[in-house]
Amino acid sequence: MNAVEAAYLACERARTAGVLIKRVSRSDKEYHFQNWVQARLDDAGLNYDEPGRNTYPDFRLVDFPVGFESKGLAWPGREADYDANSQVPAGSHNGRSVYYVFGRYPAEAAEDEYPVADLVVCHGSLLNADEGYVHENKSFRGFGSYGDIMVRDRKMYVVPTPFALTTGTVGLATLIAPADFVPASPDLVEVGRFARVEVDEFVYAYEFNLETNEMKTQRRPNPTAGTHHEFLAWRAAGPGAATPVTLAAARTRRPA
Repeated sequence: MNAVEAAYLACERARTAGVLIKRVSRSDKEYHFQNWVQARLDDAGLNYDEPGRNTYPDFRLVDFPVGFESKGLAWPGREADYDANSQVPAGSHNGRSVYYVFGRYPAEAAEDEYPVADLVVCHGSLLNADEGYVHENKSFRGFGSYGDIMVRDRKMYVVPTPFALTTGTVGLATLIAPADFVPASPDLVEVGRFARVEVDEFVYAYEFNLETNEMKTQRRPNPTAGTHHEFLAWRAAGPGAATPVTLAAARTRRPA
């Protein structure tokens, strides 16, 4: 069994068994779900470098060229997209395949322990196929009456979640991987096949007017326009395997 399916199955078994997320404090809005994912990697016997505040992805496996980035989403609430702070999602990073673990949990939980309602483990290329972009924070001085105020360009990327990109993932645990992914475990059942298609043109630059607070973007043709990135959806064998996964209608473009 490879590391990706081992991690997914550990997450699904824990969710089904009712293993709860444990919030350390009311101010913990980031690490509670990450800690839950970390415990699942331990369950699967996967070794990883200790995560740090600014490491990407959160968990970099030691024995496999794979990393996992965790994203907890309060539900109901903001679940259609998430903030990617200074890191555009991609399918690989520094030679590792990157998988995202999205988990939804009750937004108004009164206790400090609560369940994982559903989750999706997906390859980063589902969110963004480009692996060439490198994020950098830039700054300049000269703003303000005395010309000594610095302006920082610290970009925040708002990215659709797999719950917004697909149908058939609510209330279940799903693994979405590139079409060439071949699971070794007989416990995984294919429940969907779809493709995302690259756009004809994309934004490559923008400018911001500090006087009018207007932003303008510049676009150019996408050299890989029309490329189909095909994915397969997998699920643990059981009742959930009867629910198919498809690309959401607003985003559906099928291979020719």
